Amino acid sequence: MKVVFLEEVEGSGAIGEVRNVADGFARNYLLPRKLAVPATEHNIRIAEARAQAEVKHQVKLDAEAEVLVEKLVGKSITLTVKAGPQGRLYGSVTGRDIAEEVEKLLKVEVDHRQVEMEEPIREVGVFQVPIRFTRNVRATVEVTVVSEGGEVPAEEGAEAPAAAEAAAAEEKPAAGPEAEETAEAADE
Repeated sequence: MKVVFLEEVEGSGAIGEVRNVADGFARNYLLPRKLAVPATEHNIRIAEARAQAEVKHQVKLDAEAEVLVEKLVGKSITLTVKAGPQGRLYGSVTGRDIAEEVEKLLKVEVDHRQVEMEEPIREVGVFQVPIRFTRNVRATVEVTVVSEGGEVPAEEGAEAPAAAEAAAAEEKPAAGPEAEETAEAADE
């Protein structure tokens, strides 16, 4: 069935676009939800007018979002959380936490779904987190996660403990045969 889209349907069509879709998809999903209408000349003209209005609206939203991105440039967010000695967090830092901090920074409402994280942050460190303000405008914010006690993360301070462990490991085998000889001499 040939339809013209009145709303954007992800993976199917944009506003004003005329496409041929499966009959069942049109009858059972698009038409009842008023996302699309049958492609007649009248409906196509209506959809084109909506598409032009949507383009103007999107340009306005993008301009507003660009102002927010300008405010974010060069700024970072620092979150203080509870963490273990190896830098692993007892909880995690989620998109909701980051959105709240961006809201405080920009004084503009940011939805947690705009923060595009594949998975929550579960360790201490510095992370680049993308935020989608609009369909066309994205920004990357630097998020620094630090432990409440200000402990050095395992990655940064790993050299000294690793060197100490290596030195201790070298001493143990050397002490092993001597200890055996001493134990044998004590037995005799």
